[in-house]
Amino acid sequence: MSAYLTAANRLRIVKIEDIQQETPTVKSFTFKDDLCSKAKPGQFIMVWIPDVDEVPMSLSGISPHACSISVKKVGEATKTLHQRKIGDYIGIRGPFGNGFRIGKGKVMVVGGGTGTTALMPLVGSLVEENFKVTFLLGAKTKNELVSRDRIQALLPKVAGRIDVATEDGSCGSEGVITDLAEKYLNNEEFDMIYTCGPERMMYKMLLLSERFQTPLQASLERLMRCAIGICGTCVIGKFRVCRDGPVFTGEQLSKVKEEFGHFKRAFNGRKVKL
Repeated sequence: MSAYLTAANRLRIVKIEDIQQETPTVKSFTFKDDLCSKAKPGQFIMVWIPDVDEVPMSLSGISPHACSISVKKVGEATKTLHQRKIGDYIGIRGPFGNGFRIGKGKVMVVGGGTGTTALMPLVGSLVEENFKVTFLLGAKTKNELVSRDRIQALLPKVAGRIDVATEDGSCGSEGVITDLAEKYLNNEEFDMIYTCGPERMMYKMLLLSERFQTPLQASLERLMRCAIGICGTCVIGKFRVCRDGPVFTGEQLSKVKEEFGHFKRAFNGRKVKL
């Protein structure tokens, strides 16, 4: 079936059922949608804000009863979305792309900034499967730590643990989250690393995964217009993030090292330094 004709690619109008202020700049919006409730952790949707724009958003909550997206106010579209209230409507398409693959064993989950929210459905699945989870949570400052309470509520069910790093030292270790990850990898072996956050952070996690010979899966964010592999705005090397990702393995990312963590694409397709 053509990508244009799939049920997932049809625009649906959904009502905002709930709004939670996560941090001073991040809000979570809850809605009900049958297709999204069947999404895999790591998949994304396109969110249409009427009269403004359509933008890609990772699902930060997936359940049979409700789903959610967590949005940082950074531009016109997200600023307008932040002004929406409970009972207002937005448009959605999706879910799209490849999600996280869940294997077995002892795993490290590394979240940076708002990228942490895309990891929350994964953490829920890992807990359900009784994985031993070490979650490393990073941000610039304490006020920007996202989903910390949700993580702390989930991990005790599997004797998991959370460790925090902030660049200004206002919470947890002082420094970047990749330094904390390196410390853990120097002392323990893990069967898988999952990560989402700023791309330069994930590039460093790729290098660590190669150095310590630990498999890695990373969820990428790129400019997306169509979400079905046609427009080319999300290209990274030989991959299209919307179709081949947004979750990539370390083996895949090692093939696009000249671009991953170094460049993104502008609206005109040109490379822009990160």
